[in-house]
Amino acid sequence: MSAATAFPYRLIATDLDGTLLREDGTVSARTRAALAAATEAGAAHIVVTGRGVPWTRYILDDLGYRGLAVCGQGAQVYHAGEHRLLTSLTLDRKIAAIALAKLEAEVGPLALAASRDGLDGDVLVSPDYVAHDGPLPYVPLTDADELWAQPLNKIYIQHPTLDDDALTRVGKETIGGFVDVVMAGPGVVEIIPLGLTKATGLSLAARRLGMRPADTIAFGDMPNDIPMFGWAACGVAMANAHTELKAVADELTLSNDEDGIATKLEALLSGPPEASEPSGIAG
Repeated sequence: MSAATAFPYRLIATDLDGTLLREDGTVSARTRAALAAATEAGAAHIVVTGRGVPWTRYILDDLGYRGLAVCGQGAQVYHAGEHRLLTSLTLDRKIAAIALAKLEAEVGPLALAASRDGLDGDVLVSPDYVAHDGPLPYVPLTDADELWAQPLNKIYIQHPTLDDDALTRVGKETIGGFVDVVMAGPGVVEIIPLGLTKATGLSLAARRLGMRPADTIAFGDMPNDIPMFGWAACGVAMANAHTELKAVADELTLSNDEDGIATKLEALLSGPPEASEPSGIAG
């Protein structure tokens, strides 16, 4: 990129799973280089993920990431360089218990997991919940009362027969006035505080950096990224993104395994294509 070419955005917001991370959980050298080049050109990078801080910070540490991260579907703003939680919003547990009971009355028993608040918050998992592999241990949830014993950021739900889309849809229809229900990834449907979105946390983090929506390009792959796309000036969906996100995206890029973020950033770093010179041939 020439010195005269300015990167058009001051803030790059990236989801993690299915977006910045490849399917093997790593970030490619090409994507790391593109983000470093964009940062060198004056942009800030913010990770915006549904993962809670305990399940995000080991990834950020591996990346050498020192900036702000928005975690827990927007509930948490985390300073990776200082290993410090700046803001955190929790579920109202009484309302969540009512909502969960109401949903189970509608669809039958659910498999449950829950994310406790804090830098070291445990993830509780019931025996019938199919949990994703990760580097941190789960805490078995064998006593229903333990679900409500400490502050929670979110509750994860699974149904024996309803798929993710159907469970999310019936959840919104049944308990949408009490809490929000979002799909964050394959097998990951979450109950979160009413009104909370990734855009909530991103706006708080951006304000700390003196950034605005007009300064921001966002990358994502799932329906929980829709509010973030609505907040940012430009929303870019990965090729592997859910159809609901693609429908509202400003642009599409390649998949997470094909360096979709790097492809877009490299194009922006190279600047707009130069206009062709007149041929000089009379028409």
